[in-house]
Amino acid sequence: MGARGISDNAQTRARWWSVAMAALGALLLMSCLSGCAPEAQQEAPAEGVLLDLRGRPITLDKPATRLAIDDSRYLVALGLLHPDPVSLLVAWPKDINRLGPETYAQFLRKSPALADLPKIGSSAGAFDAESLLAAHPDIAILSLESGVTDSQIAQLEQAGIKVVVLDFFQKPFEHLEKSLLLLGKITGREAQARDFVAFRAGHMKRIADRVAQLAVDDRPAVFVEAHAGMTPDCCNSPGRGNIGDYIDFVGGHNIGADVIDKPFGKLNMEYVISQRPTVYIATGGPHLAKAGGLVLGAGYDATQARASLARVAARQGLSQLPAVQSGRTHGFSHQLINSPLDIVAIETFATWIHPDQFKDVDPAQTLSEINRRFLAIPYQGTYWTSLN
Repeated sequence: MGARGISDNAQTRARWWSVAMAALGALLLMSCLSGCAPEAQQEAPAEGVLLDLRGRPITLDKPATRLAIDDSRYLVALGLLHPDPVSLLVAWPKDINRLGPETYAQFLRKSPALADLPKIGSSAGAFDAESLLAAHPDIAILSLESGVTDSQIAQLEQAGIKVVVLDFFQKPFEHLEKSLLLLGKITGREAQARDFVAFRAGHMKRIADRVAQLAVDDRPAVFVEAHAGMTPDCCNSPGRGNIGDYIDFVGGHNIGADVIDKPFGKLNMEYVISQRPTVYIATGGPHLAKAGGLVLGAGYDATQARASLARVAARQGLSQLPAVQSGRTHGFSHQLINSPLDIVAIETFATWIHPDQFKDVDPAQTLSEINRRFLAIPYQGTYWTSLN
């Protein structure tokens, strides 16, 4: 990958600016609670008109009860708002890998009808208008990354299907709260959406306030390996955006961001070793079981998760990193990162990267409160682990 493209001093200033801006953003999140527009640059829509994440106007006569979703993780978002999220669906992509098989089984136990719902195209693949037309939902919830074109949206809307584009995964810092508030308005559960946004904003502010007090040069080098062990070669890594934004927000320096200008990319082992990261965070989940990668989440206990992390960290090259040799080696569920519940990941990363500053922060307690106060299907299992 080569040497870093900017000097150490310039990098320090750039990282500090990124963290400062993220902290400021967290302080402003609460402003969304009074009904912010989905894009700050756009004029406020007329009363009764909503704007989706593409800035498209959406008019609703009544709360939707027949939804189609193109990503199974929207079930988690709906589960924050509604006691029976499956009852709102008439179609979904059946991309069980994004939920994990055990979480899918939890949804089935509560709502057996999920197994028989019509299948539509996933946002991870080519857009499939035909399956959506056949399901005929009131509203199709499509992901920002789905690649749906304006002409395809027009085709659906001519058939009487409203299209709403949301984003919980591509740019969570910018879009998560807006998307959840919009989903609340669509389903007539706006009060529940505001409650969770307020909960998340309060926890984000606690992190931002403390990060703002860190010294400019107190940004440990962090190597995040996404989907750790998925393939024999090294190494999937976040760059600028997505998980990389979380690392910046909690006061770390994501080494992938120096050479990857997209949300995700690849690093070679020589580059990783040369950066001498002091913190290693692997992400994984049930989808890596066959590959022998990091497995944790619903259906896995603490012993299984830790043994999996030890196996991943023992691979050639990784085992000689300062982070691994000193025991600052951690694993986190990818399903819980790419989720409306990302505050749990943010708090966990903060405790790993700055353990002294965040020793009173308890992500397990946060997840327990989310389970108790918000979620229709509680998260059960081991979602993070460490070797120290």
